[in-house]
Amino acid sequence: MKVVVQRSKQAQVTVNGEITGKIEHGMVLLVGVTHEDSESDAKWMADKLAGLRIFEDESGKMNLSILDAGGAILSISQFTLYGECRKGRRPNFMAAARPEHAESLYELLNGYLRETGLTVETGKFGADMDVELVNDGPVTLIVESGA
Repeated sequence: MKVVVQRSKQAQVTVNGEITGKIEHGMVLLVGVTHEDSESDAKWMADKLAGLRIFEDESGKMNLSILDAGGAILSISQFTLYGECRKGRRPNFMAAARPEHAESLYELLNGYLRETGLTVETGKFGADMDVELVNDGPVTLIVESGA
């Protein structure tokens, strides 16, 4: 599982002109799933993301987790994170999990995050989405399970 994490001041996702998820202060997650990913990867990722200290404390140091900072999450499915671009000019998406496998792990990840007490807004799995965000910092990280 691969997640691009962006610390955000505000963000929203729109599908067919309708806002399906919107947050103020928090994290935007672009979530990719590969064939080998399992429930344990989703659980590991949720624990890692909930505890990731990327928010500033009163001294201006990145010392607080999203739970400490009182933020919310906007989670977006993103199979293109597993696009292979080393050969040719067209990405190869063979490493991305099949939709039925990816969707179940994506939903599992979101559920685990909610179990920590976080508010989790989402896009729509498999849809063409417009994602808007104000990246705070900017702070952008890539987190991979099994790495």
